[in-house]
Amino acid sequence: MPAVVAPAAWAARLGRDQHRDVHPDGSATGPYEACQVIGLVLTLPAPVRGAASRHHTAGAVPGTTAGLTAASHDRSDDAGGLSAVGAGTVTAGSLAVTAAVSAVITPAARPGRPTGARRPTAPPSSAPRGAR
Repeated sequence: MPAVVAPAAWAARLGRDQHRDVHPDGSATGPYEACQVIGLVLTLPAPVRGAASRHHTAGAVPGTTAGLTAASHDRSDDAGGLSAVGAGTVTAGSLAVTAAVSAVITPAARPGRPTGARRPTAPPSSAPRGAR
C-alpha cells in the first residue's frame, strides 16, 4: 500500500507545481512551496504506520522510498545531472524517516495487547495439586 500511496501523495501535493518563481531581482525559487512539502510529509506517516502496525515493515520502508523516488525523479529539463542528486536526496531522506517510523511503531503494535501491558500471573498456590 505505501508504494501506491507515496507517488499518489507526491502527485497530489507536488506534481501540479512545476514552474519556478522568478523574482524582480532575477533570482528564482521553486518549484515547490514549503506548505506543499510539509503537506506531503504529514500525509505519508499514515500509510507507513498502517503497514508497520501490521508488521509489514518490508513493505512500508522500501515501498514508500521507491514510490517517492520514482515520483520525484523529474528528468524532463535536467541537463546538469541535478535530477539524480535530488532523487538521491529523496531516497536517503525517505528511507531514513520511514525506517525510523517503522522501528518505533512495529514493536509497539502487538496484537491483542496494549503497548506496555503485562500479562497477569497467578500467585503461586500452596495447596496440593489435586486439592483445589
